[in-house]
Amino acid sequence: MKSVLRLLVMVGLLLAVGWLAGCNVGPDYERPVTAADSVGEYSWLPEQWADANDPNLSNAWWQRFNDPVTDELVQKAFLHNTDLAAATAAVDRSRAFLTVAHGARLPEAYLGFNRTRQKVNFDFPAGRESFIAQGYTMDLSISYMVDVFGKLRRAERAAEYDLFATENDRQALAHAIVAQVIQTRIDIATQQRLLEINAQTISNWENALEIIDRRYQRGLSPAVDVYIAKENLANAKAQKSLVEQSLLLMLHALDVLCGQAPETTGDLSQTLPPLPELSAIPMGLPADLLDRRPDIRSAEMRLAAGTERIGVRIAEMYPDLTLTATGGYASEHFSDLTLSENQVYAAILNAMAPVFKGGRLKAGVKAAEATARQSAAQYASAVLNAMREVEDALVKQQKLTERIVQLTDRFEQAQHAERLAADRYKQGVDKILLVLETERRRRLAENELALSQGNLWKARVELFLAIGGDWGIEERIATGDNKK
Repeated sequence: MKSVLRLLVMVGLLLAVGWLAGCNVGPDYERPVTAADSVGEYSWLPEQWADANDPNLSNAWWQRFNDPVTDELVQKAFLHNTDLAAATAAVDRSRAFLTVAHGARLPEAYLGFNRTRQKVNFDFPAGRESFIAQGYTMDLSISYMVDVFGKLRRAERAAEYDLFATENDRQALAHAIVAQVIQTRIDIATQQRLLEINAQTISNWENALEIIDRRYQRGLSPAVDVYIAKENLANAKAQKSLVEQSLLLMLHALDVLCGQAPETTGDLSQTLPPLPELSAIPMGLPADLLDRRPDIRSAEMRLAAGTERIGVRIAEMYPDLTLTATGGYASEHFSDLTLSENQVYAAILNAMAPVFKGGRLKAGVKAAEATARQSAAQYASAVLNAMREVEDALVKQQKLTERIVQLTDRFEQAQHAERLAADRYKQGVDKILLVLETERRRRLAENELALSQGNLWKARVELFLAIGGDWGIEERIATGDNKK
């Protein structure tokens, strides 16, 4: 019992020495000044916008589209997306590395039991004699590295920053997957709209072909008009195949995003309603991006980890101090092993300093410093790209809105021209070529309007992604739940 108490006292002293002796070498991390800190607001800030940090707004940014189908698809992606599962595994790996780094700062304890049996030779004046020697030992050994220069503490903080970085990588990936799901859903809805336009075009040309054929039978139109009408009908049917192909490929992409085999979802024409109206644009200041966007936070965490590792490399140039306490029993006979007179204990102080390592230690410091400079440049680049993405999304939002107004007017005028040309052809005033031209213009105008409306939605998705999504994404990744 006394030996155990002595051992505990020695361990306490070791811990106290380690706690009091600790100090850090190397630089401490400070957030660098970026371009976002010098910009007051965005150049293309719209008139109608909402504060992206308003707590009254839904944290699930995709729910602001007011589309139940999108909510359901996003939930499937959270539950089954394979890339997201890989990112979750990366987070678990970083968390395990942090546990390893933290464990390196704690004392190590080993419980040992040994039985030895050996032949020993002795030379006596009368000659050599041999003896069989055996023994038993049982001991508890506690070893503790005193982190005098902060090598272990900085290594643990670096691992913690790495964990934060991988967590933010997963959040950024989750936002990107949500954006891909919504954009694919928009593309599907757009292709379905193009299919409707194509079906109407086919129907129009079938009706027109009947009229042209009757006029031909009466001798009011030449045979070439019939062939031209048939050629346009065949072209419209050929376009239908292309649109259907694009639609099927997009459905396959949606299946993969949701972690399903292609052809699982099938035709969503009955479940994808028309796109609802867009709400006010969520915005904030450029400096908010530093804390809102997970990719920027990830870049900053890697910079912080790199800064800590400079201190680790510098500390490796200083001595390591290790304290070891051992207590137990040693006896020649197993039955006498735990007798008090067989107690043994020892305390060891070991200090080891590097003398010559061929320049590896200095090179390690330089490499860590270079890595930190690289991370700083990548962080600055991430901030600039984030600001550009927000400005780009705002420009797209404004210009596409203006374009849709003009395309709507163009489509209406093309409809009037098509109807007038068809009436004049029936009356024998104009030729079939004018009908063809007005039909082509109407179809192009309607297609461009549908595509631009989808692009406006996709620009809103890009804007949400550019400003950093929302704060509650981590919990939703873990649960696969996207309810409020």
